[in-house]
Amino acid sequence: MSETSAPLLPRSRVAAVQAAPVFLDPAATVDKACALIAEAAGNGARLVAFPEVFVAAYPYWNWLMTPIEGAEWHERLYRASILVDGPEVAALCEAARAHDCTVVIGINERDPVSVGTLYNCNLIIGADGSLLGRHRKLVPTWAEKLTWAGGDGSSIRVYDTPVGPLGTLACGENTNTLARFALLSQGELVHVANYIALPVAPATYNMAEAIRIRATAHSFEGKVFTIVACSTVSAEIIDAMSADRPANRDLLSRPNSAFSGVIDPHGNLIGDPLIDVEGIVYADIDLGECIRPKLMHDIIGGYNRFDIFNLTVDRTPRASAMFVDTPPTDDPSEETPS
Repeated sequence: MSETSAPLLPRSRVAAVQAAPVFLDPAATVDKACALIAEAAGNGARLVAFPEVFVAAYPYWNWLMTPIEGAEWHERLYRASILVDGPEVAALCEAARAHDCTVVIGINERDPVSVGTLYNCNLIIGADGSLLGRHRKLVPTWAEKLTWAGGDGSSIRVYDTPVGPLGTLACGENTNTLARFALLSQGELVHVANYIALPVAPATYNMAEAIRIRATAHSFEGKVFTIVACSTVSAEIIDAMSADRPANRDLLSRPNSAFSGVIDPHGNLIGDPLIDVEGIVYADIDLGECIRPKLMHDIIGGYNRFDIFNLTVDRTPRASAMFVDTPPTDDPSEETPS
């Protein structure tokens, strides 16, 4: 493309998966994910979005038990977590390559060094099967802080994909205005927002509606397409969490807890969303539709005051320690005798 030509604004079919994992079974959940990738690609999808921590569980026990009671479940989750360079991710990358589609999927990522440390992580997998990036949730929400460590700014990035410039945030991060603006300022046009069903939220909180509001806000403010993929609560999960706590069964069965769908740059739903039930939502998106709405509000361009406002994003990767080894010396008198 020459410097003077217009940017490529492709048309694509996208898919949002609403499903439950095979509880605490990463291998079986990856098999399920690969089958869903094949199904979606067979229906023409070039992007397949999966729920938050789809591989292979959400820590509902943090909301239902004391931290001491939930410690056993945390250990089970840790043992069911995966490494980014492990066989589960390799299988997901191969499925994306085999079906020529970009995949965004949530995992419980095990820290490669610190035993017991987990991250809520979104993987961004290219249509060629390469791992384009991973995004660790910056701030776990409320009770989630008992399970996940926070990520750093190194993953606040937008990726070049065949469906367009793509960014992603997990669940409650989609309320973080600055995180969303940081993605938009890098040219994001396709946003994947993935969630878990949260029937354990306060009684006045309609999770499905809250998800829709957040997705609508980002699409309308940024003039982008938002693909929302949310998990469901399976009978398997309900049985596990209510085995010796019968009251949890009704709580986990609460309706209007999951929402998946696609929102256009005007903030309108494309087609019908899925509420609570498993399935795949498809939508055809045309990034050319992002142009005209910018005439009204271009918050990363003419509808801002960069002489007044300034956002600095620190994308330095963080580590628990920095090790500086003694450099070799050029002084022969200081060399260790052989």
